Amino acid sequence: MTSTSGTTKGRAWRNWAGTVAARPLREVAPASTGELAEAVRRAAEDGLRVKTVGTGHSFNAIAATDGVLVRPDLLTGIREIDRAAMTVTVGAGTPLKRLNAALAREDLSLANMGDVMEQTAAGAVSTGTHGTGRDSASIAAQIRGLELVTADGSVLTVSAKGTEGEREIFAAARVGLGALGVVSALTFAVEPLFLLSAREEPMSFDRVTSEFDELHAENEHFEFYWFPHTGNCSTKRNNRSAGPLAPPGAVSGWITDELLSNGLFQVVSSVGRAVPAAVPAIARVSSRALSARTYTDIPYKVFTSPRRVRFVEMEYALPRETAVAALRELKAMVDRSPLRIGFPVEVRTAPADDITLSTASGRDSAYIAVHMYRRTPYRSYFTAVERIMTAYGGRPHWGKIHTRDAEYLDGVYPRFGEFLALRDRLDPGRLFGNDHLRRVLGG
Repeated sequence: MTSTSGTTKGRAWRNWAGTVAARPLREVAPASTGELAEAVRRAAEDGLRVKTVGTGHSFNAIAATDGVLVRPDLLTGIREIDRAAMTVTVGAGTPLKRLNAALAREDLSLANMGDVMEQTAAGAVSTGTHGTGRDSASIAAQIRGLELVTADGSVLTVSAKGTEGEREIFAAARVGLGALGVVSALTFAVEPLFLLSAREEPMSFDRVTSEFDELHAENEHFEFYWFPHTGNCSTKRNNRSAGPLAPPGAVSGWITDELLSNGLFQVVSSVGRAVPAAVPAIARVSSRALSARTYTDIPYKVFTSPRRVRFVEMEYALPRETAVAALRELKAMVDRSPLRIGFPVEVRTAPADDITLSTASGRDSAYIAVHMYRRTPYRSYFTAVERIMTAYGGRPHWGKIHTRDAEYLDGVYPRFGEFLALRDRLDPGRLFGNDHLRRVLGG
């Protein structure tokens, strides 16, 4: 039964990929920061842990709880647009797809974004969601301020322009893993709406890897997919354009983005799961199905793509200069193994940033992401990939599958101890903890 405070008895919860399930004791859907703070205080009084879930696009148990589950569905929408400062403040539960569309109506845009926009704003930044960029970094790096409800129910508003203590919290809470408190609002830097020209084209694995540095340097946003069991890749280069606007044709865009990338891929993924021996042949056909195309559109229509085929994912951030060696090692491992991999491997980049636990903290980075169709055995593949990534000092994506613990992470994040010390101050009783955070942060 629902109370006046928006509290209900907990229901079974599962994430998008179906890899995590939880049954909280109760749920709360606050409609304001004040209601959220009250829910946190009440949970503390009752001895219950608190976690927030957005759309469930994290593949691991970072958001799972047996205590109080906060649903931010009512903490949405634009609070303020400041055109002098070129910022926009939004509720933490605002889905990125709604934010992108709302900004476009105001002739504004984020500078960079990931390729999926189903996540909530707070969920995306708290786990370090990123796109690809030579100069422009992750979504979290575009934050200019945030509002955080801490374990005692206090509401903190922090930014890089605050006191020394506020700056420390700001540096950590932008990728806070839900461990420092509940983010209730975010202020993003925005800029006037611009156009991006995208060039998508097939390219051989050997050419992409041999020219990787040049392709990265010559393009504002470069990424590629390698199709395992083949020597084929699909590349994408996005660069700002003076126009004119030239979006994909309605029919050709539907064929590429829906029929091939989603509908047909769903079918071949299902076939590959049922008949693993067919995967290499399917991969050879799939890797040749997408032809070259060029189009120009507003940013979110270029950066993002619909993802309707469900999968599980592991992603590691490496020092950018090691990416090609690691990827070649990964290919050699797949080529000599009995593994059958039906999903392409994605490679992206990001410049160094100053966020305490960002996967690009302090170093120019390249990301290598591996996927498997959901309900397909993935552990052998992911274990082999993880062995390669960790040998290069890789940092696992905070929202994706990995087996690393606090001891390992302390060795690859120079500021790991700073984050732990701040967590001890803000949440000494681990109100915002769970078993997953105990593994990756310790204590």
